[in-house]
Amino acid sequence: MSEIASARRVVVKVGSALLVGPDGAAHGAWLSDFAADVARLRARGQQVLIVSSGAVALGRRRLGLGKRALTLPEKQAAAAAGQSALMRAWEEALAPLGLVCAQVLLTRDDTEVRRRWLNARATVEALLGLGVIPVINENDTVVTEEIRVGDNDRLSARVAQLVGAEALVLLSDVEGLYTADPRRDPAATLVPRVGRLTPGIEAMAGGANAAAGVGTGGMATKLEAARIASHAGCATIITLGERPGPLAAIEAGAPATVVEPETSPRAAYKAWIAGSLAPAGSLTVDAGAAAAVRRGKSLLAAGIKAVDGRFDKGDAVVVRDEAGREIGRGLVRYPSDHAARICGLKSAAAEAELGYTSGPVVHADDLALAAGALTA
Repeated sequence: MSEIASARRVVVKVGSALLVGPDGAAHGAWLSDFAADVARLRARGQQVLIVSSGAVALGRRRLGLGKRALTLPEKQAAAAAGQSALMRAWEEALAPLGLVCAQVLLTRDDTEVRRRWLNARATVEALLGLGVIPVINENDTVVTEEIRVGDNDRLSARVAQLVGAEALVLLSDVEGLYTADPRRDPAATLVPRVGRLTPGIEAMAGGANAAAGVGTGGMATKLEAARIASHAGCATIITLGERPGPLAAIEAGAPATVVEPETSPRAAYKAWIAGSLAPAGSLTVDAGAAAAVRRGKSLLAAGIKAVDGRFDKGDAVVVRDEAGREIGRGLVRYPSDHAARICGLKSAAAEAELGYTSGPVVHADDLALAAGALTA
């Protein structure tokens, strides 16, 4: 399947029903097979991120909570007890193949509040740059219902959006989206490809796999995740996870449902910056910086002439030339008072002035050019 083979970054969501066996312990054999699948992608130069459920399910066993419904404090306690077991299971599966993993715990604010979003992205980017496989989960030990993402299907879509992934794989207990629930309707047929998520498509989704006794997601949440990913320019593949080497199986033509992206990750991100964020201030730049920004370069402190407005790290700002024309909009990496202190300074002098550096004031990846900026 070309959606996986051509992707620079692949996010894979692994649910509790796959990771935790009937006895409540980690399913070591499945994890080892899946680790080999991940190693195959890594060997051909692809980056892989894993969004892993399982902490609460593994913690249940440790705390003797059984399969009954848990209160929020009990879920948090189970997550606290199960996180170390979850990471140990991943380390034991990946380490024999020479792969290093690292735990990243997120809340909804980390994917929605711009400053925290930038911080989370910087951390994950650093891990990927070091060749590490991030194993990501919701921070269930401290999160409340008001700030929960809600399930790891949606979290995996937010992660795909965060890192600009081209492919999101949701490993399920069924082979993909069917016209009806195949566990109840033997006449149900697989929908191999979805170009657009219409109400009719969404009506085909059923509920979670209650028989497994673990997990909270179902096909409905997978389609919600696919919608988030599609808007972010990422293809979503829903497929059966129980088979050995599920990623290799998809590429070999195993049954699956592909939800196509609406655009590319880069275009979706730039459109979000350009049209969805209210600017909190502006930066006026000199002619050299204006020309560099128009060529797709980052905005450095040395090229800034003036800072207007009050903003924090991660806020959107307008970049203007000395004639007042808008060049573009971007996410700033310094608060306004710090940006004002380093106007006109070279990088080394700016770091000395502040005692730290966050790199460019606005990175090229976080800057969307205004219409007509290239011809101005």
